[in-house]
Amino acid sequence: MTTLKVHDLESAPEGSKALLENSQKSFGMIPGLHGVLASSPKILEAYQTLHQLFTETSFNNDELTVVWQTINVEHACHYCVPAHTGIAKMMKVDDAISEALRNQTPLADAKLEALRTMTLTIVRNRGNVTQEDLDTFYAAGYGEQQVLEIILGLSQKVISNYTNHIAHTPVDAAFEKFAWSK
Repeated sequence: MTTLKVHDLESAPEGSKALLENSQKSFGMIPGLHGVLASSPKILEAYQTLHQLFTETSFNNDELTVVWQTINVEHACHYCVPAHTGIAKMMKVDDAISEALRNQTPLADAKLEALRTMTLTIVRNRGNVTQEDLDTFYAAGYGEQQVLEIILGLSQKVISNYTNHIAHTPVDAAFEKFAWSK
């Protein structure tokens, strides 16, 4: 089993300290993932920047959750699935959406299901989608902007999911009750 160091404010490289302070202010703690990413100030900065940018897209809280959690589950991220379950609760996302995503079952809302399906298609096919895939997504009410915004969310999740696989990042205490495995 591989592990990477989980930094705190004292052990973090100088370039990561202000970023971890921002995490502390935002979350009331330093999430374990942020502590791991702190070993490289630039990846921690990139992750935080991508997160901020993704939350500023055209997607609402339900849609943000669908993209994040679809990717987390597909990548089998032991850390991000419970974390985003808790985050979804904080964002007032319906528990039925979170449960369907965690269990890989279709979503009741057709538009959200189209978003889940397109996200999976992009992830599984490494961006190689067909015109039919796009047309189906557009028919559900989305457009080119949202295709590109899925890729933005995927960029953020690749950083976190892959890091957590390598680091075996312990799930934060606040999210342990949402533990998950594929």
